Amino acid sequence: MLQSGGKAPSFCLPDKDGRKTCLGDFQGKWVVLYFYPKDNTSGCTMEATYFSKAKAQFTKLGAVILAVSPDSPESHCKFADEHELTITLLSDPEHKVLESYGAWQKKSMYGRQFWGVVRSTFLIDPRGKVRQVWPKVKVAGHVEEVKKRLVELSGE
Repeated sequence: MLQSGGKAPSFCLPDKDGRKTCLGDFQGKWVVLYFYPKDNTSGCTMEATYFSKAKAQFTKLGAVILAVSPDSPESHCKFADEHELTITLLSDPEHKVLESYGAWQKKSMYGRQFWGVVRSTFLIDPRGKVRQVWPKVKVAGHVEEVKKRLVELSGE
């Protein structure tokens, strides 16, 4: 997993509407970049809903929220429409960005090993430096934790 202190790996990925979105598009802003396993699963839906509800608060703090999963733009579009999501959903089916941030890892369940997304969040400062990493995120309380850390760091 990528550690705080280094430069955030750059990327360009399609959003839910197929438009290319690049990390560099947000230079000068804070970026909350989070990785999640799958659209329309309970934990992922809760996380996306919580971030969407808090979007205005993050915007006031000068931050944008980007969410990445291996799902297709079409899947993201349905997911966003069904749950009225307002955050930017990005598609990484080839796992290139997931891998560059260390969020694509070997997992195991019921004795079976497989590769998958580790729910994780990265707070990137306006100069493109990773300032905080949350590996293996638990959804409950996470949005508030990220917001609190953003307030601390942006006030430095």
